[in-house]
Amino acid sequence: MVTKALDTKLARIHADPHGCKDFILADAKDADMALAIGAPGKSPEAHAGEVRYRSLSEFREIIVQIVEQGLVDIMLMSASTSEVLTMQRRLFANSPVTPAARANDTTDIHILRGGHSPSQTSLPFRTATLDHLQCGHLDCKPEERALGVDLGLYSITFSNDARQDRENLEEYKQFRLEAERKGFRHFLEIFDPNTPGSVAPEQVPGFINDVIVRTLGGVTSKGRPLFLKMVYHGPQAMEELVHYDPHLVVGILGGSAGTTYDAFKLLSEAKKYGARVALFGRKINNAENQLAFIEFLRLIADGLITAEDAVRAYHGVLQRLGVKPQRSLEADLQLQTNVMNYAGNGVTISLPPSPGGQAVAAPAASACSCPSEKPAATAKPASHAACGCQGNRKSEPDFTRMTPAQKVAYHKSRWDRILG
Repeated sequence: MVTKALDTKLARIHADPHGCKDFILADAKDADMALAIGAPGKSPEAHAGEVRYRSLSEFREIIVQIVEQGLVDIMLMSASTSEVLTMQRRLFANSPVTPAARANDTTDIHILRGGHSPSQTSLPFRTATLDHLQCGHLDCKPEERALGVDLGLYSITFSNDARQDRENLEEYKQFRLEAERKGFRHFLEIFDPNTPGSVAPEQVPGFINDVIVRTLGGVTSKGRPLFLKMVYHGPQAMEELVHYDPHLVVGILGGSAGTTYDAFKLLSEAKKYGARVALFGRKINNAENQLAFIEFLRLIADGLITAEDAVRAYHGVLQRLGVKPQRSLEADLQLQTNVMNYAGNGVTISLPPSPGGQAVAAPAASACSCPSEKPAATAKPASHAACGCQGNRKSEPDFTRMTPAQKVAYHKSRWDRILG
């Protein structure tokens, strides 16, 4: 069994929460439990005036490519997709990537054409049972529980209504008790209030921080989430939460699609102020080329390239692939979110996604921290070259000594070699 990158990184983070530079990346491909038909994203085969979405099989094939690429640490899926890829195809059996599944689907993420649930008070709901996530059917035998996933996402949307929030907390409590009995781990997603007027906009960052700390204050180590998934509310709110408890591993969600710079800068800024995890769903799924997009997320997460240089290099890759970008380089370097605002207010400007192409899979890679332990057997030499690592020593290229233009040229030439 290949050691999972997630477990290795979490162990190092907790061993040295202030000094460890490891960063965890997750791809959230669980959108069929929210967006339904639109979950796989727009197909590049759409014609003018026609909206065509990828099929579920195409969506799952992209997941396979991303897992084989090996740059994300977690692949989050729906229960049905996990059954196919984790249990039937055994995609993760020899991969450093950890499979995970959405363990609940509250009503505010039921995003249906003509529906109104997302704007109404969030009600707790779980489609999948833990047994189905772990073995595919009710009443798993002990030896069957390892067939599926042992990690899930549990989500809560607080509405600042005492009765409703108490019900949400009670459901979360019951989930934790069941998960502890069945050896199931989870990470906790806290959405901002979705009902208008429930919390003043300027108070949302403090409200969310307080509700997280209050929710987990009575939870002992066996029941605590591995990490959090939440909206990035700016440096001030992030620093406050990380300072309160450095062992409360904070992750940020990607949110709506925007410019490439929005995504890259969000990751860079959140990491700078204490985030240790990023879970991007729509931002990856709407990218012109998901594999290249993820590669640059990984390089930013490992501190090997700036967000600005990554945008330029990404456009260079698209040009080499012959893929038309959704925006010009100049437009894609524009920031349309408030990630630079110190106080933060959670506002995100959403842009409609455009269809894009998919490339062939890039070579697999491992984390770029040059750890002392032996790298996983599945890692390819090319991954160490990209990270500047060979075995246990640092080698060329040394990104710290390269100019922005040299970094862009290096990553463009690397993709030229990959694609031939």
